[in-house]
Amino acid sequence: MEDSNADPASAAAAASPPEDFSGNAYGPSLLAEGASPFRRELPEPDVWILTSGGLRIPAHSGILASVSPVLENIIDQPRKHRSSERVIPILGVPCDAVSAFVGFLYSSRCTEDQMEKYGIHLLALSHVYLVPQLKQRCTRALIRRLTAESVADVLQLARLFDAPDLYLKCLKLVHAHFKSVEATEGWKFLQNHDPWLELEILRFMDEAELRKKKRRRNMEDQSLYLELGEAMECLEHICTEGCTSVGPCDAEPARKKEPCGKFTICHGIQLSIKHFATCEKRVGGGCSRCKRMWQLLRLHSSICDQPDSCRVPLCRQFKLRVHQEKRKDDARWKLLAKKLISAKVLSSLSQPKRKRAGEPREEVSDRGIRSMRLSPVASH
Repeated sequence: MEDSNADPASAAAAASPPEDFSGNAYGPSLLAEGASPFRRELPEPDVWILTSGGLRIPAHSGILASVSPVLENIIDQPRKHRSSERVIPILGVPCDAVSAFVGFLYSSRCTEDQMEKYGIHLLALSHVYLVPQLKQRCTRALIRRLTAESVADVLQLARLFDAPDLYLKCLKLVHAHFKSVEATEGWKFLQNHDPWLELEILRFMDEAELRKKKRRRNMEDQSLYLELGEAMECLEHICTEGCTSVGPCDAEPARKKEPCGKFTICHGIQLSIKHFATCEKRVGGGCSRCKRMWQLLRLHSSICDQPDSCRVPLCRQFKLRVHQEKRKDDARWKLLAKKLISAKVLSSLSQPKRKRAGEPREEVSDRGIRSMRLSPVASH
């Protein structure tokens, strides 16, 4: 191979294709075992690809034009002399990278070794000559090889060569390992020569943190709504069936009744009911524990669609009061009720299919919330 500083024209004139150039110059051999036999019948090359080192790679204009629209336009340009041979210079990248590029145009294949050595160069060539299949292959290979040491350089090239998947992966890696990336020479070069890209990276990291906080807050809200929904279900269970120590007013709870499946929550509701029934500060609104129980009953009234048959304490009274006074805060209670139902549905959908299939129908729908039939507790 000639020195890269030599004159390309003189080097091209001195260079001649090797005798066995049909396959090896194109990366994977075109005559390899299992290859199509029609490849043996290719006509004589009618175009030469000139590399920076002066290497001349023979090729066929029809194949190049069918894969790359840019090469098709170059081939279709009129020549000054009809007798002159058609030469396409591909400069600025290593000769072996150009050979791998031409080999991909013929065989749609690149070896892992070629991707390891010339992945960035092949990405550049795929962008310049509009070969999307090669760009996708290079993008996947470069993503697998990303490191904190190289990500700053790859990030700049991904933006330059319009590789959005690679660009986004680089941004995520910088965000995840920013302290390590910040110490690299590539990041220092980026800071000194591309402050706009640095600003874009920092903005992405800030937005990612905001999304993370929002997602965490939503998960906490969902958990709170689920707990509140379970509390209302336990209230229904206590007032209709009775639990260990509290039950409907028209039936005595069993003395040796076994704890229910949600006894931790159910036990707390039972204690609150007992306190609510005997608290002397309840009427004046001075008891915070009674206030929470009052809010639980008020929330049920916002969800219940059968107030006439509902046995929840104060359910019908709350609805009549809202209807008569047309209070503005009723919209807030209805919104909270909708969020409870949505949280229950999302929770059921996130469960495995087998678990959902084994549960009763009411557990995966909003029926368990919307049709509560609770009875007055033993406070009457």
